[in-house]
Amino acid sequence: MVDATGTRRADVLVKGDVVAEVSAGGPLARPAGAVVLDAEGAFVAPGLVDLHAHLREPGGEEAETIETGTRAAALGGYTAVVAMPNTSPAASSAAVVRQVLHLARGALCEVQPAGTVTEGRAGRTLANMAEMAAEGARIFTDDGNGVQDAALMRRALEYASALGVVVADHCEEASLAANGCMNEGALSSLLGLPGRPAVSEEVMVLRDLALARLTGARLHLLHLSTAASVAAVVAARAAGARVTAEVTPHHLALEDELVKGYDPVFKVNPPLRAASDRRALVAALADGALDAVATDHAPHPPEAKQVSFCDAAPGMLGLETAFGVVAGLGLPLQRVLAVMSWQPAAIAGLAPAHGGPVVPGAPANLCVLDPGRRWVVRGAALASRSRNTPYEGRELVGRARHTLFRGEPVVVAEEAQR
Repeated sequence: MVDATGTRRADVLVKGDVVAEVSAGGPLARPAGAVVLDAEGAFVAPGLVDLHAHLREPGGEEAETIETGTRAAALGGYTAVVAMPNTSPAASSAAVVRQVLHLARGALCEVQPAGTVTEGRAGRTLANMAEMAAEGARIFTDDGNGVQDAALMRRALEYASALGVVVADHCEEASLAANGCMNEGALSSLLGLPGRPAVSEEVMVLRDLALARLTGARLHLLHLSTAASVAAVVAARAAGARVTAEVTPHHLALEDELVKGYDPVFKVNPPLRAASDRRALVAALADGALDAVATDHAPHPPEAKQVSFCDAAPGMLGLETAFGVVAGLGLPLQRVLAVMSWQPAAIAGLAPAHGGPVVPGAPANLCVLDPGRRWVVRGAALASRSRNTPYEGRELVGRARHTLFRGEPVVVAEEAQR
């Protein structure tokens, strides 16, 4: 077993929706009628938690539904996901938050709806965060858009501070990002594609960090992609800012060189960056500068990707492949799980129900992870309603074997049940 308290060898007994007993190293007596899930050669851990998933429902059901998205999440070892609010209609009201929660009844993992910062994500007036927080929203973001108006962002942070919730920003300054569709640099010039410069992210990161220091509010920065962005977070945190930051699996594992084939599956915002940025992100994840890995799971129907690179919708699938991608970076498993389970759970206000230590009395939101499992990614075999995985045909090492949500085995490897 591995959790925030360390690693040890043990058996775990689950009764109902809680952990009933954890052995002191030896085997537990098997109660009559018990189902045994084999974890030999694997690790029992708190379920993974994703801070950033696009489940598309309501309004985008041709790409994903809460049912298919949470099935993908459970197969990836997740027991909780934060659903982004760029739905149709956007989650700018208590009514839409309630709708998402209603649709998530019976889902294979917990779904925490995020609310928007501004009405309709239009960036003009603040949404009613208090109304949505009363329904259970704890993270507020206009993801897909950065809040461009600095005075409006300041008010959002002040409002959120009073409510005890988190504002999460998609950091791209729109006038600098313009119509760029890949990382700006020598390669974008060579390919004849308009660039999306690193500075479009970095200037908004700096602005948001300054506003976080000014207001004392909790700020979470979404999908950081450059070395300079991370360095700014480290400096602001040292100066007292209450800031957390996430990185995606694809920004840790993929580089802008992949765009050479003009395959729209590699179009994402922020764009895949140069090798130097990718290496800096991995190092920042290892040393604690980055707090969480978040998938930014962004399903799209085929017609949204089967167009020219610049016309394609940005985004990639991520929920089923995230653990295999991050496990392949060479980090210690304890660190991988810190940034994929208990730290994101704390950011989202989902702890200790998710991400907490595996101890008697704890909610049984667990996963069994096999870090040595080799498997080849095939989009057609993934649970998502969409197929836009950037890892098609790649071999990953590491996969969830079983997932328990509220004590129920929602994913069970057939060959490992007896």
